[in-house]
Amino acid sequence: MLVPEGFSFGAFFFGPLWLALHRAFIPAVLVLAADVAAALLLPGGAATAAEFVLALFAGVSGRDLVRWSLGLHGFRATHVLAARDWDSALARLLAVRPDLGRAFLPEAG
Repeated sequence: MLVPEGFSFGAFFFGPLWLALHRAFIPAVLVLAADVAAALLLPGGAATAAEFVLALFAGVSGRDLVRWSLGLHGFRATHVLAARDWDSALARLLAVRPDLGRAFLPEAG
């Protein structure tokens, strides 16, 4: 599975939902719990500021949290690739590991 680096606008805007959709369930629950706690325990302006900081945290570290969650499910990082887009990264990965080609091709039916 290819997991890009960098800021995630999806995680910034949708936080726990984005994390859950990327199968990072533990971080999704923790971010949701922190959002709810901030909304319930902090006064108006402080709650808004705390929720913005949590959204910024999700955007900055969302992809790292996904990678961490994949590690919990038995995946391991084998290569780090630099490429401009997903297709280029996949091409570079398959150049290094041609044995992975079947994992990314659709099943013949």
